[in-house]
Amino acid sequence: MDDARSDIRSALGRNLTHGMLDALGRAIVTGGYGGKVFPTEADLAKQYAVSRSVTREAVKMLTAKGLLSARPRQGTIVQPEGSWNLFDSDVLRWLLERKFSIGLLRQFSELRVSIEPAAAELAARTATPERLALIDAGYRRMVAAEAGKDDTLDADIAFHVAVLEASGNPFYAQFRDVVETALRTSIRFTNRFKGRTASLPAHKAVKDAIEARDPAAAHAAMTQIIGEVLVLIGEAGQQGGTEG
Repeated sequence: MDDARSDIRSALGRNLTHGMLDALGRAIVTGGYGGKVFPTEADLAKQYAVSRSVTREAVKMLTAKGLLSARPRQGTIVQPEGSWNLFDSDVLRWLLERKFSIGLLRQFSELRVSIEPAAAELAARTATPERLALIDAGYRRMVAAEAGKDDTLDADIAFHVAVLEASGNPFYAQFRDVVETALRTSIRFTNRFKGRTASLPAHKAVKDAIEARDPAAAHAAMTQIIGEVLVLIGEAGQQGGTEG
Protein backbone atom coordinates (compact mmCIF):
# COMPACT_ATOMS: atom_id res chain seq x y z
CA MET A 1 0.00 0.00 0.00
CA ASP A 2 2.82 2.40 0.89
CA ASP A 3 4.53 1.59 -2.42
CA ALA A 4 1.29 2.29 -4.32
CA ARG A 5 0.86 5.64 -2.58
CA SER A 6 4.47 6.48 -3.36
CA ASP A 7 3.90 5.66 -7.05
CA ILE A 8 0.78 7.86 -7.12
CA ARG A 9 2.65 10.75 -5.52
CA SER A 10 5.49 10.34 -8.02
CA ALA A 11 3.06 10.31 -10.96
CA LEU A 12 1.27 13.39 -9.65
CA GLY A 13 4.63 15.10 -9.19
CA ARG A 14 5.62 14.38 -12.79
CA ASN A 15 2.27 15.61 -14.08
CA LEU A 16 2.51 18.80 -12.05
CA THR A 17 6.06 19.39 -13.23
CA HIS A 18 5.19 18.92 -16.91
CA GLY A 19 2.05 21.00 -16.53
CA MET A 20 4.08 23.82 -15.05
CA LEU A 21 6.80 23.36 -17.66
CA ASP A 22 4.22 23.70 -20.42
CA ALA A 23 2.57 26.77 -18.91
CA LEU A 24 5.85 28.60 -18.25
CA GLY A 25 7.45 27.57 -21.53
CA ARG A 26 4.45 28.72 -23.54
CA ALA A 27 4.38 32.02 -21.65
CA ILE A 28 8.09 32.65 -22.30
CA VAL A 29 8.03 31.75 -26.01
CA THR A 30 4.84 33.67 -26.75
CA GLY A 31 6.20 36.79 -25.05
CA GLY A 32 4.38 36.61 -21.73
CA TYR A 33 7.50 37.67 -19.86
CA GLY A 34 8.69 40.27 -22.33
CA GLY A 35 10.10 43.18 -20.37
CA LYS A 36 9.19 41.55 -17.06
CA VAL A 37 11.31 40.12 -14.27
CA PHE A 38 10.97 36.33 -14.13
CA PRO A 39 9.38 35.26 -10.81
CA THR A 40 11.35 33.58 -8.07
CA GLU A 41 10.80 29.89 -7.31
CA ALA A 42 8.87 30.88 -4.20
CA ASP A 43 6.57 33.17 -6.19
CA LEU A 44 6.02 30.54 -8.86
CA ALA A 45 5.24 27.88 -6.26
CA LYS A 46 2.64 30.17 -4.73
CA GLN A 47 1.19 31.26 -8.08
CA TYR A 48 0.75 27.69 -9.34
CA ALA A 49 -0.02 26.16 -5.94
CA VAL A 50 2.73 23.58 -6.22
CA SER A 51 5.72 22.62 -4.10
CA ARG A 52 9.12 24.28 -4.42
CA SER A 53 10.55 20.96 -5.69
CA VAL A 54 8.06 20.91 -8.58
CA THR A 55 8.91 24.52 -9.41
CA ARG A 56 12.63 23.86 -9.21
CA GLU A 57 12.38 20.87 -11.58
CA ALA A 58 10.31 22.82 -14.14
CA VAL A 59 12.78 25.72 -14.06
CA LYS A 60 15.65 23.24 -14.51
CA MET A 61 13.98 21.77 -17.58
CA LEU A 62 13.37 25.21 -19.07
CA THR A 63 17.00 26.08 -18.43
CA ALA A 64 18.07 22.92 -20.29
CA LYS A 65 15.93 24.05 -23.24
CA GLY A 66 17.80 27.37 -23.28
CA LEU A 67 14.79 29.48 -22.22
CA LEU A 68 16.08 30.45 -18.78
CA SER A 69 19.41 30.97 -17.07
CA ALA A 70 20.31 31.47 -13.42
CA ARG A 71 23.01 33.99 -12.61
CA PRO A 72 24.52 34.98 -9.27
CA ARG A 73 22.86 38.08 -7.78
CA GLN A 74 20.57 38.33 -10.83
CA GLY A 75 18.29 35.39 -10.17
CA THR A 76 16.59 33.54 -13.01
CA ILE A 77 16.26 35.47 -16.25
CA VAL A 78 14.58 34.78 -19.59
CA GLN A 79 17.14 34.12 -22.30
CA PRO A 80 17.00 35.82 -25.72
CA GLU A 81 15.52 33.75 -28.52
CA GLY A 82 18.96 33.10 -29.99
CA SER A 83 19.75 30.94 -26.95
CA TRP A 84 16.66 28.72 -27.20
CA ASN A 85 17.02 25.13 -28.34
CA LEU A 86 14.96 25.42 -31.51
CA PHE A 87 15.27 21.68 -32.16
CA ASP A 88 13.49 20.85 -28.91
CA SER A 89 9.98 19.51 -29.62
CA ASP A 90 8.41 21.54 -26.79
CA VAL A 91 10.05 24.78 -27.94
CA LEU A 92 8.91 24.11 -31.51
CA ARG A 93 5.36 23.47 -30.31
CA TRP A 94 5.34 26.70 -28.30
CA LEU A 95 6.69 28.61 -31.30
CA LEU A 96 3.63 27.54 -33.26
CA GLU A 97 1.44 29.21 -30.65
CA ARG A 98 2.96 32.60 -31.31
CA LYS A 99 1.39 34.98 -33.78
CA PHE A 100 2.14 33.55 -37.21
CA SER A 101 4.75 35.39 -39.25
CA ILE A 102 6.08 35.05 -42.76
CA GLY A 103 9.57 35.36 -41.27
CA LEU A 104 9.14 32.24 -39.14
CA LEU A 105 7.85 30.25 -42.11
CA ARG A 106 10.74 31.44 -44.27
CA GLN A 107 13.24 30.33 -41.61
CA PHE A 108 11.60 26.91 -41.33
CA SER A 109 11.59 26.51 -45.11
CA GLU A 110 15.21 27.60 -45.48
CA LEU A 111 16.19 24.90 -43.01
CA ARG A 112 14.06 22.32 -44.79
CA VAL A 113 15.55 23.09 -48.19
CA SER A 114 19.03 22.48 -46.80
CA ILE A 115 18.06 19.16 -45.18
CA GLU A 116 15.25 17.34 -46.99
CA PRO A 117 16.64 17.29 -50.56
CA ALA A 118 19.88 15.81 -49.22
CA ALA A 119 17.89 13.23 -47.25
CA ALA A 120 15.93 12.31 -50.40
CA GLU A 121 19.20 11.96 -52.31
CA LEU A 122 20.59 9.62 -49.64
CA ALA A 123 17.34 7.66 -49.56
CA ALA A 124 17.65 7.05 -53.30
CA ARG A 125 21.10 5.61 -52.68
CA THR A 126 20.61 3.58 -49.52
CA ALA A 127 16.95 3.10 -48.57
CA THR A 128 16.03 -0.44 -47.54
CA PRO A 129 12.91 -2.11 -48.95
CA GLU A 130 11.20 -1.52 -45.59
CA ARG A 131 11.95 2.22 -45.73
CA LEU A 132 10.80 2.43 -49.33
CA ALA A 133 7.54 0.82 -48.26
CA LEU A 134 7.05 3.53 -45.61
CA ILE A 135 7.58 6.27 -48.22
CA ASP A 136 5.03 4.55 -50.46
CA ALA A 137 2.63 4.25 -47.52
CA GLY A 138 3.02 7.97 -46.79
CA TYR A 139 2.25 8.81 -50.40
CA ARG A 140 -0.78 6.49 -50.43
CA ARG A 141 -2.04 8.30 -47.32
CA MET A 142 -1.72 11.59 -49.20
CA VAL A 143 -3.76 10.14 -52.07
CA ALA A 144 -6.39 8.96 -49.58
CA ALA A 145 -6.39 12.39 -47.91
CA GLU A 146 -7.04 14.04 -51.27
CA ALA A 147 -10.18 11.89 -51.45
CA GLY A 148 -11.18 12.86 -47.92
CA LYS A 149 -10.24 9.48 -46.42
CA ASP A 150 -7.25 10.58 -44.31
CA ASP A 151 -5.93 13.70 -42.63
CA THR A 152 -4.14 15.91 -45.17
CA LEU A 153 -1.56 17.27 -42.75
CA ASP A 154 -0.77 13.98 -41.01
CA ALA A 155 -0.38 12.22 -44.37
CA ASP A 156 2.01 14.90 -45.66
CA ILE A 157 4.06 14.72 -42.48
CA ALA A 158 4.19 10.90 -42.67
CA PHE A 159 5.60 11.14 -46.20
CA HIS A 160 8.33 13.63 -45.35
CA VAL A 161 9.32 11.87 -42.14
CA ALA A 162 9.55 8.58 -44.05
CA VAL A 163 11.99 10.20 -46.50
CA LEU A 164 14.13 11.52 -43.65
CA GLU A 165 14.27 8.10 -42.03
CA ALA A 166 14.92 6.37 -45.36
CA SER A 167 18.13 8.38 -45.68
CA GLY A 168 19.69 5.97 -43.20
CA ASN A 169 21.37 8.91 -41.50
CA PRO A 170 20.25 9.21 -37.85
CA PHE A 171 21.06 12.93 -37.81
CA TYR A 172 18.58 13.59 -40.60
CA ALA A 173 16.01 11.39 -38.86
CA GLN A 174 16.34 13.60 -35.78
CA PHE A 175 14.92 16.50 -37.79
CA ARG A 176 11.46 14.92 -37.78
CA ASP A 177 10.15 17.33 -35.11
CA VAL A 178 11.47 20.34 -37.03
CA VAL A 179 9.97 19.10 -40.28
CA GLU A 180 6.63 18.34 -38.62
CA THR A 181 6.51 21.83 -37.11
CA ALA A 182 7.57 23.42 -40.40
CA LEU A 183 4.89 21.51 -42.29
CA ARG A 184 2.18 22.47 -39.82
CA THR A 185 3.19 26.11 -40.24
CA SER A 186 3.61 25.81 -43.99
CA ILE A 187 0.28 24.13 -44.65
CA ARG A 188 -1.55 26.61 -42.44
CA PHE A 189 0.02 29.34 -44.58
CA THR A 190 -0.48 27.81 -48.04
CA ASN A 191 -4.06 26.79 -47.30
CA ARG A 192 -5.03 30.26 -46.11
CA PHE A 193 -2.86 32.36 -48.40
CA LYS A 194 -3.33 30.38 -51.61
CA GLY A 195 -6.08 27.90 -50.77
CA ARG A 196 -3.97 24.95 -51.84
CA THR A 197 -2.77 21.65 -50.46
CA ALA A 198 0.38 19.62 -51.07
CA SER A 199 0.92 18.64 -54.72
CA LEU A 200 0.49 14.91 -55.27
CA PRO A 201 2.47 14.89 -58.57
CA ALA A 202 5.39 16.68 -56.85
CA HIS A 203 5.47 14.16 -54.02
CA LYS A 204 5.10 11.26 -56.43
CA ALA A 205 8.14 12.58 -58.30
CA VAL A 206 10.16 12.31 -55.08
CA LYS A 207 8.86 8.80 -54.40
CA ASP A 208 9.48 7.61 -57.96
CA ALA A 209 13.02 9.01 -58.02
CA ILE A 210 13.90 7.34 -54.72
CA GLU A 211 12.43 4.03 -55.87
CA ALA A 212 14.34 4.34 -59.17
CA ARG A 213 17.57 4.88 -57.22
CA ASP A 214 18.11 8.24 -58.92
CA PRO A 215 19.74 10.51 -56.30
CA ALA A 216 19.91 13.62 -58.49
CA ALA A 217 16.24 13.40 -59.45
CA ALA A 218 15.22 12.78 -55.84
CA HIS A 219 17.19 15.83 -54.71
CA ALA A 220 15.68 18.01 -57.43
CA ALA A 221 12.12 16.82 -56.82
CA MET A 222 12.27 17.52 -53.08
CA THR A 223 13.90 20.89 -53.72
CA GLN A 224 10.99 21.79 -55.99
CA ILE A 225 8.40 21.01 -53.28
CA ILE A 226 10.03 23.28 -50.72
CA GLY A 227 11.02 25.83 -53.33
CA GLU A 228 7.36 26.39 -54.20
CA VAL A 229 6.68 27.34 -50.58
CA LEU A 230 9.61 29.78 -50.64
CA VAL A 231 8.14 31.39 -53.79
CA LEU A 232 4.78 31.81 -52.03
CA ILE A 233 6.55 33.33 -49.04
CA GLY A 234 8.26 35.83 -51.32
CA GLU A 235 4.94 36.73 -52.93
CA ALA A 236 3.27 37.15 -49.55
CA GLY A 237 6.12 39.34 -48.36
CA GLN A 238 5.77 41.62 -51.39
CA GLN A 239 2.06 41.96 -50.64
CA GLY A 240 2.80 42.79 -47.03
CA GLY A 241 1.27 39.54 -45.74
CA THR A 242 2.23 38.65 -42.17
CA GLU A 243 -0.65 36.49 -41.03
CA GLY A 244 -1.08 32.80 -41.82
